[in-house]
Amino acid sequence: MADKNLRIESDSMGAMEVPAWALWGAQTQRAVENFPISGYRFDRRFIRAMGLIKQAAAQVNCELGLLDGQRASWIVTAAQEVIDGRLDEHFVIDIFQTGSGTSTNMNANEVIANRAIQLASGKVGSREPVHPNDHVNMGQSSNDVIPTAIHVAAAEAFRVDLLPALEELASRLKEKADRYWEVIKIGRTHLQDATPIRLGQVIGGWAAQAKLSAERVERAMAALRELPIGGTAVGTGINTHVDFGRLMAAKLSERTGVAFIEAADHFEAQAGKDGVCEASGQLRAVAIALTKIANDVRWLASGPRCGIGELRIPATQPGSSIMPGKVNPVMSEMLVQVCTQVLGNDLAVSLGARDSVFELNMMMPLIARNLLESVRLLGNGVRVFAARCVAGLEADADRCRAMIEQSLAMCTSLAPVIGYDQAAAIAKEAYASGRTVREVALAKGVLPADRLDALLDPAAMTTPTGKE
Repeated sequence: MADKNLRIESDSMGAMEVPAWALWGAQTQRAVENFPISGYRFDRRFIRAMGLIKQAAAQVNCELGLLDGQRASWIVTAAQEVIDGRLDEHFVIDIFQTGSGTSTNMNANEVIANRAIQLASGKVGSREPVHPNDHVNMGQSSNDVIPTAIHVAAAEAFRVDLLPALEELASRLKEKADRYWEVIKIGRTHLQDATPIRLGQVIGGWAAQAKLSAERVERAMAALRELPIGGTAVGTGINTHVDFGRLMAAKLSERTGVAFIEAADHFEAQAGKDGVCEASGQLRAVAIALTKIANDVRWLASGPRCGIGELRIPATQPGSSIMPGKVNPVMSEMLVQVCTQVLGNDLAVSLGARDSVFELNMMMPLIARNLLESVRLLGNGVRVFAARCVAGLEADADRCRAMIEQSLAMCTSLAPVIGYDQAAAIAKEAYASGRTVREVALAKGVLPADRLDALLDPAAMTTPTGKE
């Protein structure tokens, strides 16, 4: 007796039992059974990109007179449901699968075809009136669809998720830099006291790092502008229209707001993953910059009484299960962990891009997962850090002032006037005696008191000599 919970679908290798409720078909089911590896699936951005590509392909093929209007309409409607996330439960294949992503391309083809058949009041699995290969995949190959989906998904994620987050972080940091410009603190190099610096200069440096990170994301988007679509199997464009790639790039640009173009050389676009590797490298640089900012914040806020304590961070949650009242720099720690994961993801992307042999890369699902995870984690991490840490960041001006006067590096401004050796001797005596540089210099009478006060003015040390 037939199992009502299953239906029979077939492909070129024969019949397969498929869950009756599922919109996928035989090829997807084979992949589900072949690759029970990790439980990792393609994320929402990638599935959306697959829907955008299949929808655009139906529209372009219709415009070129290759696909009739009725079939195109059903495919467009079904693909829109994929774009909107209404069919995500039907994208079931593990990331660790065939290196070209063919299984996932067929997953999309079968889901969209079967949903289109439902819209046409047909029988799911019949391949009539919409065929997953002949109609949904018309003019395409997995070898140009999957890398195109990587570019589209990542570029859209850059534009929508990460770029605004970095711009917001840069803006919030700039506000803090302006607010605390007048606060002078001690600088530090090699984790040792250095000459005075304005807190506004320190935070302004972080703001500049965030702004440059946003510019790096824009360069990452530019590295993904060229789309491989139109190259089909090996870059020759076999079985597709000569204008297909150009028209596809235009359609995808309209839908995403990213200025995509057809690849200048389809053989390069499909044989290698240099652009994706470059984009991931830009994310690596962003992660390193963000790590610097997050670490500086947690170090400068260390204490609050027995550490540096020049900054005060917002209290977002209890910091200890045993020490009452303790507050930890959890937002900095979160962001550093995110950035560390991004560095690991970049290595995976780089090694994946390296595995391009002859006319195809065989690591595309792995590349897609790691690149898109990096964008998602950075976007979320930066947004939370900006809102829940930077927005509430405060300076402890009294602490900053007290630490400057105790610094031995104050003698730096004396060196051009009394000489390096004499200034060093004053610093050593101040350290040995527990006095300040000012107190030792006054006791030694090396300069008149008013001249000494002018040279030891911390604000004057924050600009080059002679600059007003």
